[in-house]
Amino acid sequence: MQWLTAVMDGLTDYKLPVGKAAKSAFDWLKGNAEPVFDAMSTAMDWLINVILWILQTPHPLFIVAAFVALTWVLQRSWKTCLLVLFGFLFILNQGYWRETTQSLTLVLSSCVVCMAVGVPIGIAAAHRPRLYAWMRPILDLMQTLPTFVYLIPAIVFFGIGMVPGLIATVIFVLPAPIRLTHLGVFSTPQPLLEAASAFGGTPRQILWKVELPYALPQIMAGLNQTIMLSLSMVVIAALVGANGLGVPVVRALNSVNTALGFESGFIIVVVAIILDRMLRIGEAK
Repeated sequence: MQWLTAVMDGLTDYKLPVGKAAKSAFDWLKGNAEPVFDAMSTAMDWLINVILWILQTPHPLFIVAAFVALTWVLQRSWKTCLLVLFGFLFILNQGYWRETTQSLTLVLSSCVVCMAVGVPIGIAAAHRPRLYAWMRPILDLMQTLPTFVYLIPAIVFFGIGMVPGLIATVIFVLPAPIRLTHLGVFSTPQPLLEAASAFGGTPRQILWKVELPYALPQIMAGLNQTIMLSLSMVVIAALVGANGLGVPVVRALNSVNTALGFESGFIIVVVAIILDRMLRIGEAK
């Protein structure tokens, strides 16, 4: 068995420099692409501040009423509206309104970025199978790499605060809208496409009037997944200085405060239920 030990020692002696290569790449990017990261940080900071101002400036009851009205527009169900109303009233009762709006800001910001980037990429991938075949391992890596790893380059490039939390969230969440948009567009029935083409439809008209309407349920499922996955990053984003419901969870963990941990954790669950019920478009009521 000594030869097996020798083989193992030989393997570790010629270790592939994965970590060193990653560090070199990050160092090069930090030294040569700083203006790009500064521009990204400025744009995302502006987006976060705008959404935060919208959610925190009016009286909380006005925001609650707006969410209930939006729920009625999307669902046309008084039961769902009552669920949303009682959920927000419970949050107000527990005294977590400010933290909830901060977490909603992170979630909504990630939705804006992920859907704006993911849907066009998903459409392009559905029309170019080779592109999607090339993208699949990258998407797998983005979803399976431990989320804590994303925090390291986020801190290196963007410092501490809401922006690195948003960046880490976007990297983790982005594969969901890409995959589901690709699935929806790619699964458009071929006879439907042939009929649209036979009637003289241009590729742009076929995309907007045939493929996207057919793929809309999948795209909305991608939006729903984007929101749920973003909420799952709330606690992790708090580790890099992002405000929100993750802060009391981390504080409770550090102080072994069971009451605070369950209280803030249950608020996250309530927010997730509210957003999920609001966006269940097309399902039976």
